[in-house]
Amino acid sequence: MVGRSSFLIVANRLPVDRNVEQDGTASWRRSPGGLVTAIAPVMQRRHGAWLGWHGAADEELEPFEQDGMSLIPVPLSATEVELYYEGFSNATLWPLYHDVVAPPVFERPMWETYRAVNERFANAAAEAAEEGAVVWVQDYQLQLVPAMLRKLRPDLRIGFFLHIPFPPVELFWRLPWRRELVEGLLGADLVGFQLPGGAANFRRLCRRLLGVPYKGNEIFLEDRVVTTQAFPISVDFGELDSMVREPQVISRAKEIRMELGDPEHVLLGVDRLDYTKGIGQRLEAFGELLKEGRIGPGEAVFVQIATPSRERVDEYRRLRDDIELQVGRINGENSVLGNQPIQYFHQSYGKQELAALYLAADVMLVTPLRDGMNLVAKEYVSCHHDLHGALVLSEFAGAADELRQSFLVNPYDVEDVKRQMLTAMRATPHELARRMRTMRRRVATYDVDRWASEFLTALETPASAPATSHSASWRSG
Repeated sequence: MVGRSSFLIVANRLPVDRNVEQDGTASWRRSPGGLVTAIAPVMQRRHGAWLGWHGAADEELEPFEQDGMSLIPVPLSATEVELYYEGFSNATLWPLYHDVVAPPVFERPMWETYRAVNERFANAAAEAAEEGAVVWVQDYQLQLVPAMLRKLRPDLRIGFFLHIPFPPVELFWRLPWRRELVEGLLGADLVGFQLPGGAANFRRLCRRLLGVPYKGNEIFLEDRVVTTQAFPISVDFGELDSMVREPQVISRAKEIRMELGDPEHVLLGVDRLDYTKGIGQRLEAFGELLKEGRIGPGEAVFVQIATPSRERVDEYRRLRDDIELQVGRINGENSVLGNQPIQYFHQSYGKQELAALYLAADVMLVTPLRDGMNLVAKEYVSCHHDLHGALVLSEFAGAADELRQSFLVNPYDVEDVKRQMLTAMRATPHELARRMRTMRRRVATYDVDRWASEFLTALETPASAPATSHSASWRSG
């Protein structure tokens, strides 16, 4: 049994996946992904614990140790997975927070289950945390937890980080349960966002919805101050930079180019299969360039990896069908014997294979319609110590604020995407090196370790004391 912890991560999922061998024996292995990479070392240094769902419905597990981490499973029923996770989290909040790229679903049973699951997480965290512990709650699935936890354990130092965008007031206002969510987040001492714009949206919403004043980054409640601040998440630059220098990765990158027919240009997209990622728009742009003859036969191959995602949700099943039809149509109209211009893969890849793909790619296409950050863009930059390669990046990805030397595009403007694709393909080695060098310097300086360190430093630094009167200089939104 895991004892109480002075440092606790609360997230929808535990940082491990269960691996079942052919003989039926099961084991756990660390999950891939930026959040786990960022926080696991901090947990190990602080002897912390991680609380979350273990990924299987209708199953209860005891706390266990894995990979130097204390893990506390929170059970979910199949109905809760459907209504809390697939429902309110991903059919309501996800589209609403991503500029309503798809219409959000507002259903009371989904909300009621979301609230009940958040309460279960808060109760579990209250039991697991030592007196005066630091608790860091992660992402949109658990926005009610901070206030619920504060009510149970006012002694705790509570942080919350939102990994996706926080929408403008006008969009958030549609939500029937807008007040409950805002009050839930205000239970934290520090609410972190990817970008300053998200933090500003939240402060304005608090003022308009609850009438609470703010000044600078601080929101003034009756009895305490809530700090709101941007902490752009990043990647493990050092690990990726080292990986692409390994002989087997370099060799694999050369193999990939050979397997693709050694074209002049390899274009690459790596995305979770999601309607926010702009996969259809970039395929349309590439298809038009082929049709117009601006990319010649065999000149370029576009590799699109679409990692399976939320496959039980209707919206995602329809998206998969649409993308596969689009790929088939473009290939059918533009293929020559022995060469298909689009290579499409609906599967997941390991770190080393992805690193080799990044290294092999001349042009990386990261064109989401809306994205909190998008770590693929930063991963690609981290993998190009050769200063080769071009990044075509959506203006609506959080990473665009930092990677200004990329080829920025409006993904809604197919002509702009086409223009920047060609510009990236035709850029001189000197121009590419100049852009890549600047972007690498940024990602190397602001890596994932710095992200976690800066958030926790801010969380553990008390905010200014609440004011006794409302100064006229406080913002009213």
